Amino acid sequence: MLGSFGDSLKQEFKGYNASKLTQDLMAGLTVAAVALPLALAFGVSSGADAAAGLITAIIAGLVMSGLSGGYYQISGPTGAMAAILMSLVATYGLNGVYIATLIAGILLLLSGILRLGKLTAFIPAPVITGFTSGIAVIIALGQIDNFFGTHSQGTSAISKLFSYAHLGFSPNLTAVLLGAFVVLFMVFFPKKWSAVIPASLLSIILATAASLFLQLDVAVVGEIPKTLIPESRLTLSALNIKTLGELVTPAFSIAILGMIESLLCGASAGRMTGVRLNSNQELIAQGVGNILLPFFGGIPATAAIARTSVAVKSGAQTRLVGIFHAVGLLISMFLLAPIMSQIPLAALAGVLMVTAWRMNEWESIHYIFSHKFKGAMLEFVATMAATIVFDLTIAILVGVVIGLVFLVTRLSFIEINYEDVDMSRMNVTDPVLCERYSNAKVVYITGPMIFANTQAISDIAEKVKGADTVLFSMRGVSNIDISCAQVLRELIEGLRSQGVDVALCGLPTHTMKMMQRTDLKEIIGEENFYWSVERVLLTNRAKGKFAA
Repeated sequence: MLGSFGDSLKQEFKGYNASKLTQDLMAGLTVAAVALPLALAFGVSSGADAAAGLITAIIAGLVMSGLSGGYYQISGPTGAMAAILMSLVATYGLNGVYIATLIAGILLLLSGILRLGKLTAFIPAPVITGFTSGIAVIIALGQIDNFFGTHSQGTSAISKLFSYAHLGFSPNLTAVLLGAFVVLFMVFFPKKWSAVIPASLLSIILATAASLFLQLDVAVVGEIPKTLIPESRLTLSALNIKTLGELVTPAFSIAILGMIESLLCGASAGRMTGVRLNSNQELIAQGVGNILLPFFGGIPATAAIARTSVAVKSGAQTRLVGIFHAVGLLISMFLLAPIMSQIPLAALAGVLMVTAWRMNEWESIHYIFSHKFKGAMLEFVATMAATIVFDLTIAILVGVVIGLVFLVTRLSFIEINYEDVDMSRMNVTDPVLCERYSNAKVVYITGPMIFANTQAISDIAEKVKGADTVLFSMRGVSNIDISCAQVLRELIEGLRSQGVDVALCGLPTHTMKMMQRTDLKEIIGEENFYWSVERVLLTNRAKGKFAA
């Protein structure tokens, strides 16, 4: 794995020159401009603080970009990750987040080493769309306090929402106006200008300037430390068996989300660039980064599609883009910390409200519902609801189980048709052959012969009652499992006991192999297997004397 990573690095930097370095530098600074307000906002929305989000973006950019499975991947704090951290912070505090991040990093690292990078391919698209929408709802609900300048209680977005019933809901008009300004500014900001300066960054600058100039009475971000090693960080003394055991489940959720977000981001960027993501190397990068982050006071990080797409569109050439973006954020921390500390929380909430809306895969949602795909609709709604009410792990489990049920139902569909043999259709006038098959039936089977279809196979005996020859046309049988193999054996033995001749025709290679593995080929007799029904009809004259 290390060898292949080294080879990809050599290929990536082959012919690297000053021109490409300049492109990477400019692209990196552009990404930093996009990442700055998001890092601050996601740090706050996670239940930590803006400094934690900024530190996370810096360390993730330096470490994960250097080890990434794709030169275009830009990692940092994300809205999806912040959403699942809210309840974790409320229950276990920041120290619990640090420990869970460490465990998640180890799980991601092991996943990469064990080459589990293709696991996300087994999660249905409606499930991913559903949990993305669920996370968007959690982010939006989690920002109600900051957006409206109110106060709530609870360990989850839902419980906080219900707490207004007894705490009361008295919005701070100034905070609402600032938040609404940011939302409207981002929505109506011309897209062509976003290439010059991101709408999120400009709206934050304007809102902060207004707050300082007018001396508005609103909650602000607070102190931004000028260090990558703040007082609030993970120490080895904080690790103990009891806490580690309690945090395994949330750590698993963080790892799963990190895997899904990073690999989906890489798949999307890979299509944009034509360079395929090395998924296992990406998991190693995510693992190493998340193992290190807690010791710097950071929260979990993952590859972010918004920042990655900006990097690609800005002309990224190598993974140095991610590193330059991190350096740009580091410089901002040292130079702009006093100003960033005065950013109104309502303004950051406005950024997150728009981000939550844009997180939804509206095109996919419209496609699912407009075409009325009932299975996909159920997967989407169930996963979204489970994400909001429970957590990511349960949501994905619910979605995948529903998907598997529908998959088995669809894949187990089998079609069985019956026809009397009509020799005239083959222009056969031989009286011996016509007499031989005057009372024969052809059973056309299409679909998998699996456990769900054993009853349909058993029913064949009743359908062919009275025939003296039964020819099974099985070219459309893609598979046969042990359950159906046993039923088929009983069916054929029952027909033979009644003096009925039986032949099996047109079996695909895989199905024929299963016939051999289950001893059906030997029991039925190799001489009773034919290439086609026509071969049977044209080569056998005497009843009871089939010959291939």
